[in-house]
Amino acid sequence: MSIRFLGVPHSGQDRLPVYSFRVPAGFPSPAADHLERHISLDELFDLRAPHMYLVQVEGDSMQGAGIYPGDLLIVDRSRDAEHGDIVIAAINTEPVCKRLYRRNGVVVLQSENPAYPSRHVMEGDDLVIWGVVRYSVRDHAQ
Repeated sequence: MSIRFLGVPHSGQDRLPVYSFRVPAGFPSPAADHLERHISLDELFDLRAPHMYLVQVEGDSMQGAGIYPGDLLIVDRSRDAEHGDIVIAAINTEPVCKRLYRRNGVVVLQSENPAYPSRHVMEGDDLVIWGVVRYSVRDHAQ
């Protein structure tokens, strides 16, 4: 079994306003008086070009981890994947998003949905880790 790490670069410069209050999920509050500062998405998500990239999720195998079809994942290719990390990887050239289990020489790509089986990485398999998932972004306007 071989494990390799690689990824795709990302860069961004836009800055967004950050308000000094937490938004209640009930009655809205006027926000203009609470503008604290502006922040870039790079700062907010600790994006470090060229080590970060985005990928869109297809399928429901990771819903137990709060990752749903259509979500955008922010992936860090500079981090070494550790036991328990959610990774973007390719197993024998097939791309996947799974939780990585690595203990005592055993490597498993685990779905977070009981409808999907675990994928044990066997001798002769080629596993390439493309990065560690840091954040997910969901479009709530759908």
